[in-house]
Amino acid sequence: MDSCSYLYLTVNLMRPLGCFGVHYIKNIDSPSSFCVFSFCCPLSVPFNSSVALSARGVSYLFDIQVKTFNPVYDGKDVVGQARTGTGKTFSFAIPLVEKLQGDTGERSRGRAPKVLVLAPTRELAIQVAKDFKDISKRLSISCFYGGSSYNPQIDAIRNGIDILVGTPGRIKDHLQNNKLDLSKLKHVVLDEVDQMLDMGFAEQVEEILSASYKKDSESNPQTLLFSATCPPWVYDVAKKYMRKEYQHVDLIGKKTQKAATTVEHLAIACHWSQRAAVIGDVIQVYSGSHGRSIVFCETKKEANELSMNASIKQGAQSLHGDIPQKQRELTLKGFRNGSFEVLVATNVAARGLDIPEVDLVVQCSPPKDVESYIHRSGRTGRAGRTGVCICFYQRKEEEQLRYVENKAGITFKRVGVPTANDIIKSSSKDAVRFLDSVPVTAIGYFRASAEKLIEERGAVDALAAALAHISGATSLEQRSLLNSDAGYTTLQLVCSQEMHNLGYAWRTIKDQLGEDMENHIHRMTFLKGKTVSRQTNTHLQFFETWKDGRRWQLTVATELPELEEKQFSNRGDKGFGSGNGFRNSSGGYNNNNNNRGGQKRSFSQAFDY
Repeated sequence: MDSCSYLYLTVNLMRPLGCFGVHYIKNIDSPSSFCVFSFCCPLSVPFNSSVALSARGVSYLFDIQVKTFNPVYDGKDVVGQARTGTGKTFSFAIPLVEKLQGDTGERSRGRAPKVLVLAPTRELAIQVAKDFKDISKRLSISCFYGGSSYNPQIDAIRNGIDILVGTPGRIKDHLQNNKLDLSKLKHVVLDEVDQMLDMGFAEQVEEILSASYKKDSESNPQTLLFSATCPPWVYDVAKKYMRKEYQHVDLIGKKTQKAATTVEHLAIACHWSQRAAVIGDVIQVYSGSHGRSIVFCETKKEANELSMNASIKQGAQSLHGDIPQKQRELTLKGFRNGSFEVLVATNVAARGLDIPEVDLVVQCSPPKDVESYIHRSGRTGRAGRTGVCICFYQRKEEEQLRYVENKAGITFKRVGVPTANDIIKSSSKDAVRFLDSVPVTAIGYFRASAEKLIEERGAVDALAAALAHISGATSLEQRSLLNSDAGYTTLQLVCSQEMHNLGYAWRTIKDQLGEDMENHIHRMTFLKGKTVSRQTNTHLQFFETWKDGRRWQLTVATELPELEEKQFSNRGDKGFGSGNGFRNSSGGYNNNNNNRGGQKRSFSQAFDY
């Protein structure tokens, strides 16, 4: 029997009167989490939630859950802040359920709710209500949100509610229609409070809470605010509803990294016209046909178009605010159940949603606010798992990417697009897994055809062709590692002596291959250490005529090396003086340092040294 199982056996025993709180020890298998090993309350009730948590596969509590349990259970106002994927919902759900289930009072028909949880989105409200239901079988829990029928909600009010979860709009509707009584509230939770107040719900929230809050009254309900991101203005708003001695549990604090530590953050430079095709390759390599991926778009139109794009070979569906509520619920259910592999969504899926085993999150562009990046990237790497978040950006968005880096306390690893070899390896693994799923009885029907095919083509070629067809990787397009342009190959030119400008490299190329090569080279830039990287659409011609010497060596780049830091600047690409060269439409090059008027320069002028 492992230590965690043993500790949970002690949880279910009755405790003496007057014993309080949660005691915990670190779980040796997961240093960032804790195992509960005793709980008891003033009424000598057992830890009612432990069995339900075990049934859900929860064998330990995370740090935020441990540190907020006693303050929440004791009725204190709490502001809780922790990284995404660390179980903030259970931080308030477990102690509130324990407190309500310990109440021996009669639960009469038509009783008013004692707990109100407000969430900014319908999807989050549904999930929070489900989490409450999973750990409580004796309490009446209802979820009210827009886009759903009023009748079942009115029936729930008539029957009596203990815990009410909902979105501000629908809760306000019931209040205005005099159907809902919030005067008996004892506990109020604002989940993802910063987004809810920032989305324009502040007036609705204030109107809802005015039914049970009185100014400076000690009898006001207990107020709990939870989020992964709490800007300073949130605390100013909190003072309107919370007692002066509220408790602040901040597990991020002044730590540099605000995003989840279990997520690897990558960035790919890609023009918007190439983005859909590159996203298809990225999903194939980083998640495959058997993993789950979420792609975040800025607009509903973009989400619809991308979900139907043929470049994404896995099953994909879109999720955004214009989709009817019933379909949104079916889409999320299908994604959780594995009916399709790629969810293309707007910000409605960014907050709080706990979808298990999401391997990859893709952001089509750097979001305008850092909080959105933190919450979007937090859809992967949850509950101790690891994940990957890839942010696409155009050259004009480099400053926004660096802003996200600075504010979120992360460092993007700039990577190139998946190469043809990467796609082939990933597709081959997927194809083999598909073969493993074929029933043994079905194989016999194809044995004669297989033997004939092997005889005609050979075993290796026949099987390779079959794997290629199964994986769908029958045609592969080479792309630049520098900016994802199709039809280009990235080459790396190494010089044995230090170069101070790219003109030296260009002169060598011109001497060896002729002046005409300038029309085939799209871009050239310094790598760290003054190595030159270029993208060309005629790399075979390069290798047929190029001769390595004592000073120069030319190779095909298989991954994007670290670029010279000067290439990221406020003014974008600076021409050769800063380590970048771009050919303009006339074959000349722009140098922003010396040619601010935008006049085109000739080849000889650009490399005059």
